Amino acid sequence: MDVIEELDDPHVPIAQACATLGVSRATLYRQTQPARPPALRGPVPSPRRLSDPERQTVLDVLHSDEFVDQPPPEVYATLLSRGVYLASIRTMYRLLAASGESGERRAQRGPTKHAKPTLTATAPNQIWTWDITKLRGPLPGVFYCLYVVLDLFSRMTVGWLLAERESAELAEHLFAETVARHGVEPGSLTVHTDRGSAMRSEGLAQLLGSLGVVRSFSRPHVSDDNAFSESQFKTLKYQPDYPDRFASLAHARFEAKRRRPLTVELDGFNVEAAVRIEGYDDEGRERLVRYCARPCFALERLSILRDGRVAYQVKYPRRKGTHRVMTPIVFFARLAALVPPPRHPLVRYHGVLAPHAKQRSLVVPKATGKARKGEQRAGADSAGSDDKKKTTTITPLPARQAPKGPARGMETP
Repeated sequence: MDVIEELDDPHVPIAQACATLGVSRATLYRQTQPARPPALRGPVPSPRRLSDPERQTVLDVLHSDEFVDQPPPEVYATLLSRGVYLASIRTMYRLLAASGESGERRAQRGPTKHAKPTLTATAPNQIWTWDITKLRGPLPGVFYCLYVVLDLFSRMTVGWLLAERESAELAEHLFAETVARHGVEPGSLTVHTDRGSAMRSEGLAQLLGSLGVVRSFSRPHVSDDNAFSESQFKTLKYQPDYPDRFASLAHARFEAKRRRPLTVELDGFNVEAAVRIEGYDDEGRERLVRYCARPCFALERLSILRDGRVAYQVKYPRRKGTHRVMTPIVFFARLAALVPPPRHPLVRYHGVLAPHAKQRSLVVPKATGKARKGEQRAGADSAGSDDKKKTTTITPLPARQAPKGPARGMETP
C-alpha cells in the first residue's frame, strides 16, 4: 500500500499499479481515506411521551398525603372514578422506578434482628435448658413425647416427663414440680428453650413469672441455639441398646427411668430416688437432711370433711380443684404404699457402711440387748437356709383396689 501511495508517476494509472501488485483498489481507497466519526443515534422519543412538567405532576400526585402509601393500581382507579386521567398504571410504575421508589410504598416495620442468646452458668440451678423429643411408638405415626429439663452447669437431668402428646399443661406441671423439688429461689434461675408452641404458651409464661424464673428463647429459624438439649437427645438415641421402637408408653417410661431414674412411683405418691449432692455443698446436704426428715405429707394441708372423707390441699391449684378428696381407706392405702417392704429399704449404704463391708463393725456401734439377739437369730436363720439350699417362694399380696366413686377424682370440697 505504501508503494502505491508513494508512486508519483502520472503515466502509471492507479488501476494498472493495483493490478500489477495484486491489490484491490477498494482496499487502497478504504485505507488511505480517513475514518468517518461514528454516528450517535439515540432512542427516538415517542410522540405520546409525557413532557417533563406532566411527569412531575404525576409524581406529585403519587407523593401526596392521600396516595403516598397506595400502589399505582389504586391511585389510577381512584383518579379515574373522579374523572381524572394522568397516566397509565405502567407509566406510574415506570416513573416510580426512575425515581428509585419501586419498592413497598406502605409504612411497615422492618425485620427484627434477634441477638444470639449467650448464657453462662457458674453453679447448679442457675440456667436450665429444656426441650421435647419424639420417641417412636409401636406403629408408624405413633410417637411419645419426652420432656427433659437439663441443668447447664452439671448436665444433670433435673426433671423429665413422658406423655402421649405435647401439651402446655404438661409443661406447666413439669416445671411446677421441678422448681419446687430443687428449691429454686425467685430471680436466680433462667430457663432457655426453643420457640415451640408448648414453650411459648401463656400458661407456662405466667407460671414461670410467678416463680421468678427468667425465660430465654432461641432465635427464630435457628436450629443450634438450644444445642445442649439437642446434644443430650442425640446421646440418648445413639446408644447401642436404644430400642428401635417402644412397644407401649409403659415400655418407654421404663427405659427412661432405667437410663436416668429420678423418682419411684408408688400408689399416689412419688419418692425421690436420684438425689445428688456435691461434697462441697453444705447447704444442699442440710436441705437433703431436712427433706428426708420431713413427713410424707404436710399436716397443715390435711383436713376432714363433714361426710368423713379426707381432703388434702395440693401445692399448686389445678383446673379440677385445689384439693384431692378421697375416702379414709384410699388415704391409708396410699400412705401405706410409702412404707418400704422388708429388707428393701429406700436408703442404701455403700463403702464402709455397706451391709457386708469388712470395716462396718469398726465404724458402726455394736447392737446391745434385744437388737443383738435379733441379729444373731437372723444370722442363724440365713446360715441354715444357705446350708440346706432351700428355695423360698414369696407369694405377692393381692393389689389393693380403691372403692369406686368420686373418691379417686379431684374435686373442690
